[in-house]
Amino acid sequence: MPLTRISMQKGKPSAYKQAILQSLYQAMRETFNVPENDQFMMIHEHEDDNFVYGKNYLNIQRTDDLLIIQITVSNTRTVEQKKALFAKITELLVNNTGIRAEDIFINLLEVEKENWSFGNGIAQYA
Repeated sequence: MPLTRISMQKGKPSAYKQAILQSLYQAMRETFNVPENDQFMMIHEHEDDNFVYGKNYLNIQRTDDLLIIQITVSNTRTVEQKKALFAKITELLVNNTGIRAEDIFINLLEVEKENWSFGNGIAQYA
């Protein structure tokens, strides 16, 4: 069960944001075998002065179109699956939104399976 947060600057149209969400979900389904309807995603939009990033960190030239994507998942995936996820997310976002690959920042947070409650106060995976 991924929990996905996307941070970006304000001002993009709804269709653009929906394309981001669809692309991320498709990438997770294809590379992480995420089940159908396992979709818990949020977009957080920020004013320019509340969205700070390294424009040239690691010699990657970023613009104000930067997406910061943080995905929390159970720690069950291999390094190969993680690399495949990063590549698929980038491929789909570039193709479906026109964003530059340089403007896609992804952070994967891994947690133990018992750290999830999907509702009803129950740790379903524990």
